[in-house]
Amino acid sequence: MRALDIARDRNLDLVEVSPHAMPPVCKLMDYGRYKYEQAKKENEARKNQKIITLKEIRMRPRTDDHDVEVKTRKIQQFLADGDKVKVSVQFRGPDMRHPDIGRKLLDGIAEELKGIATIERSPAMEGRLMSMIVSRAPGWEPPKKQAAPAAGKNKSAQAAAETEQEPVASATEQEPVASATSEATETPGGSQEQ
Repeated sequence: MRALDIARDRNLDLVEVSPHAMPPVCKLMDYGRYKYEQAKKENEARKNQKIITLKEIRMRPRTDDHDVEVKTRKIQQFLADGDKVKVSVQFRGPDMRHPDIGRKLLDGIAEELKGIATIERSPAMEGRLMSMIVSRAPGWEPPKKQAAPAAGKNKSAQAAAETEQEPVASATEQEPVASATSEATETPGGSQEQ
């Protein structure tokens, strides 16, 4: 009761910190301000945290080399964004008899990503899928993206500037070309003689 009187005198709240202690521990504070500051700290922490998502790339054991290159570039993009990537090889039917083909495919991708990615989980079979998880290698920075040429009016302005730089001779400015032409003369009978 004495603590409640002190809290009322100072326009503060009496907050019970540890109710099971003997005697219970209480604290004098402005509870509304305390809740506001806690919410503000949580928002700041949420702004600064980076959410890492797990992306998945799937392929088949007979995926063509060019398609594997495209998928490898996509993995590099995901890693540049800070995500982890699960690379999976899906087996169907007779492919199940040759898991070594899938392992070679995943090992080839791991070799291609050497220096860019670290393997968090090596290739392992999970039912009909063989998968590995890769994440961004420490110290690797993605290459900076170059600014793309602006679209719209600027492209036409650039094209016009290029045309001005290389003038093209018109047909009237070109030297005459000698050609062997025969002149036809008309006779009074309506036939042509050459």
